[in-house]
Amino acid sequence: MKTLTALLLLGLLCSLHKTSAGVIELDMAPYCCMKFSARIPLQQVVSLRPTASSCPRKALIFTTKKGKTFCVGPSEAWVQSHVTKIESRSTAA
Repeated sequence: MKTLTALLLLGLLCSLHKTSAGVIELDMAPYCCMKFSARIPLQQVVSLRPTASSCPRKALIFTTKKGKTFCVGPSEAWVQSHVTKIESRSTAA
């Protein structure tokens, strides 16, 4: 019984860690954002992807060098600037 309780607690802690950046990630479910992050330095961002069209809020998900994901608002000027620069990195490579 103690092992089951420990496993459930571990699973809960892992799920809390996954949603700490405002990204909800479930198996077989789309990535949806509930809140947006503050500005992220461009040097840290390695990739981006949009949220699924079924999500209630349109957003982009930035992934950093450390593998962390952050939700950002696609209409913000700094986000648009980052997107342009990240996409130019991809075409230059």
